[in-house]
Amino acid sequence: MKHIKYLVFAITGLIFTSCSDDFLNPLPDTAVAVESFFQSDEDVLAGIIGIYDSYQGVNENTQTNIGRANRGVQFLHLLTEHRTDNTRNATLEGSKSDFHRYVVNANNVESEDFYQSMYQVIFRVNNVLSFIDVADESNQASYAAEAKFLRAYAYFNLVRLYSDVPLVTSVVGPTDSEALFTRTPVAQIYVQIVEDLQEAVNNLDNSFKSRASKAAAQALLAKVYLTQSSPNYSGAQQLCESIINSGEFDLESNFSDVFYSELNNEIIFAIQYETGNSLESQSFSSEFTSAFRQGREDGQNIVNTNLFLDFATHGGNRTAASITNLGILGQDDNEVIKFLPDGSDITTSPPSYGGNARNAGNDYIVLRYADVLLMHVEAIMAGGSQTSNSNALNSFQEVRDRAGLTDLVSNITKNDLLTERRVELAFENQRWFDLLRFGVAEEVLSAHATDRGYVFSGRDLLLPIPAREINLSGGLLTQNPGY
Repeated sequence: MKHIKYLVFAITGLIFTSCSDDFLNPLPDTAVAVESFFQSDEDVLAGIIGIYDSYQGVNENTQTNIGRANRGVQFLHLLTEHRTDNTRNATLEGSKSDFHRYVVNANNVESEDFYQSMYQVIFRVNNVLSFIDVADESNQASYAAEAKFLRAYAYFNLVRLYSDVPLVTSVVGPTDSEALFTRTPVAQIYVQIVEDLQEAVNNLDNSFKSRASKAAAQALLAKVYLTQSSPNYSGAQQLCESIINSGEFDLESNFSDVFYSELNNEIIFAIQYETGNSLESQSFSSEFTSAFRQGREDGQNIVNTNLFLDFATHGGNRTAASITNLGILGQDDNEVIKFLPDGSDITTSPPSYGGNARNAGNDYIVLRYADVLLMHVEAIMAGGSQTSNSNALNSFQEVRDRAGLTDLVSNITKNDLLTERRVELAFENQRWFDLLRFGVAEEVLSAHATDRGYVFSGRDLLLPIPAREINLSGGLLTQNPGY
């Protein structure tokens, strides 16, 4: 993470005990506090920065052994985008190709890594919160709110991917099996997520885009309200309108600038990386290449035909900034170019990917303003099949206008909104969650699987609880149905 990881890097060994090969069991050694460390406001802040480090994860090219280093969000496209009708892996070999074919099992190492990464975030949050009174009194509320925002995002990812998971909100010992392995109902976890995010909304400002902020908490809480089994549509609408009316965010006029002019006006929250620094960079950008492969493995996020066709019809100027055929690929083989490794120039023959493709600095965008505008439409639609509400039309039109699609829209159907979200937010790991939230995941993905010769069933709406965690629990942690 640019600018902030350095603060913690030199003292990580003091904050947390050293890591072994099984440093997440699932309680990592890193969750055990060194009580003598947090002695000042600066120490608590350093601990908070260490939470972001867990989200950032370790570049696969820096530490190739997945058992030694978590990847944070760097594998999230596998667990989300690949399980939709958007993209797939270029190869059928290896565990990374299991996701797009719906053959993920409980031993899948990428799923296990993400599960562990989120709990590493949670344990670090709980550790910091246990020492919050060491901080200056004037900073305690904002520090606690920032940590709780980060815990909420981790749990939001976990419940949407795995359903009931252990809810741990305080520092626990490695032998406290009941706390570590008892699955908590999703509804109860959402109570904690909402509580954490409301505290973040009330105690943060908008000073940062690469750290938690009030707007990030508002946007994430709006998405939580839309996702719950009993959606709070009016609450989500109010939160979106608060962001819209703040005047602090706007759409970039050039769609490509959203991804290559980092921390721009449209970004609400992003996880940052730094080009060329093995300790600060990411590898997913290089893995999205295929025809002229820059990553360690065959290309990931190869664009499926039906997404290509949606771009052709609904993409407008977003298409050329999102996918490419490099002049040689068929419509079922297009590559993602939203996150080309920085320094890339695909206009050359062959394309030039710069000198740091495997140590890229492209940020991971968690929340941006276009997403908020489209959530605003969704909240106003309130689960209905369509809307002609003027406020919804304005938000929808704003996104389309930026795409060069300036024909005026007078009515928006649920399918219109889902398609607009698809082409606007493609490859940003939103499609899986959108299909679930709109209640069409099984219908859309069953048809997609049939078209591509895969087998999809209802069990695939959830990932399996990692077998390693179940084994460590001695059977206390139970498995999802069908696995």
